[in-house]
Amino acid sequence: MSDAPSPLPAGTLAVVALPIGNLGDLTPRAVQVLACADWVAAEDTRTVGRLLAQVGVKSRLISYHDWNEAGRAPSLVAALQRGERGAVVSEAGTPAISDPGFDLVRLCREQGVPVMPVPGPCALTAFLSTCGLPTDRFTFLGFPPRKPGRRKAFFAAYADRPETLVFYESPRRVLAALADAREVFGDRPCALAREMTKPYEEFLYAPLGEVLSQLETRDAVRGEICWGVAGASEPTVGDSPGQVRATAAELLDQGLPLKQAARELAQRCSLTTKTAYATLRNQRDAESS
Repeated sequence: MSDAPSPLPAGTLAVVALPIGNLGDLTPRAVQVLACADWVAAEDTRTVGRLLAQVGVKSRLISYHDWNEAGRAPSLVAALQRGERGAVVSEAGTPAISDPGFDLVRLCREQGVPVMPVPGPCALTAFLSTCGLPTDRFTFLGFPPRKPGRRKAFFAAYADRPETLVFYESPRRVLAALADAREVFGDRPCALAREMTKPYEEFLYAPLGEVLSQLETRDAVRGEICWGVAGASEPTVGDSPGQVRATAAELLDQGLPLKQAARELAQRCSLTTKTAYATLRNQRDAESS
């Protein structure tokens, strides 16, 4: 009988990264940990079940997704406190990175339950390592809002940031998101990755407007998407975002023409006139949507 320690200690939650497309990216350690888990909390039990079957893992699967994670996390933590071995996985990539897992990890930390990372594939880091945009500093912003007004206001809040901005997006909304981004950010360098690590993997690198134009010529855009834009070359140093929004709301309430309000906002908050105009327009659209 072997005295080698278990790859997953009793009473521990493993946060396990799964491939984002290519099964060959599943690490041997991930397979070992999943195989000795008493249960695996999975975002999509059917997809994960098929993947585990391919590598001979038969651990019990528990449904754990955006709609039930807050309610299910306490019972999973209680199981870990009884000494069970558990793992959490998303449908693809690393849990808790714009995927379920955060509620469970946070509750484990609050209750003193050990949490162990089993690192591996992540769409965010895969994109950054190959996109061609600066990576010395970046901000990951997940999925932008779905409604156009809110999405533009969301982009405007980060328009003056100097670091690379990275987003996830659905293929159904990517054209609208890129069009709004082009309006707010201008024609900055942009990179877009589609179906990373899969047979039809594609990378686009061009000014934002050109990336949008390339996608607009297609009958449909398919596959998981990660995209980003370079940061502002000359970041604005001014009032806090909250102060800017409050001043913008005050000027909008006065009913001033946008150009006049933009000049006033730029002067009060040390913004460029272009940034002030975009801020006012996006805030107006968000309030009316």
